[in-house]
Amino acid sequence: MRKIKIMEHISLDGVIQHENDENFACEGWSTLFRSPAGLEAVIEAQGNRFDLLLGRRTYDLWSEYWPKAGNSPIANSLNAATKYVATHRPESLAWGPAKDLGTDIIAGVRKLKSTDGPDLVLWGSSTLTSVLLEQELVDNVVLIVYPVLLGRGKRFFSDRANPRELAYVSTKTTPTGLLMNTYRHVGSLSEKLKAHSSSNK
Repeated sequence: MRKIKIMEHISLDGVIQHENDENFACEGWSTLFRSPAGLEAVIEAQGNRFDLLLGRRTYDLWSEYWPKAGNSPIANSLNAATKYVATHRPESLAWGPAKDLGTDIIAGVRKLKSTDGPDLVLWGSSTLTSVLLEQELVDNVVLIVYPVLLGRGKRFFSDRANPRELAYVSTKTTPTGLLMNTYRHVGSLSEKLKAHSSSNK
């Protein structure tokens, strides 16, 4: 069975959006803090061999950049990985190798997770993040925390999702002030809160 690892570049107030739109004008905020040490830590966290789990928006953004990024360990690993994409337009997945997850995304991820193969890394794709956590399909979460407060933008965890519990595993730091925090996904926090409340009555 494969494991699913979520990795995100995230601000102190939980924003993971990087591209500008009508409500967000801080494109490029994470690039201000990048360093060789940070890149090395990301490559190590991804692992030597992995496949990608991507929402359609992230896939389209990355397909415009990574195939043209030249020869580097990070570009080579991302280009070589099989991309499993949540999409209604599977015929247009030009950046390969790529496969769609089918019309039922959760069923598609569950089936994929049960197969043999490299572990799966989910980058970006804010819509998928909350859904997969809630469906108990995520094993680990790696948050690369930047020393910025952005105020607005797409966030890591939907305010409509049920609370989740994570268990701390480790932290690495970079010379530019990034914290790479690794957590194990435990499960529902709501159930634990209910049990705690009942035991205190």
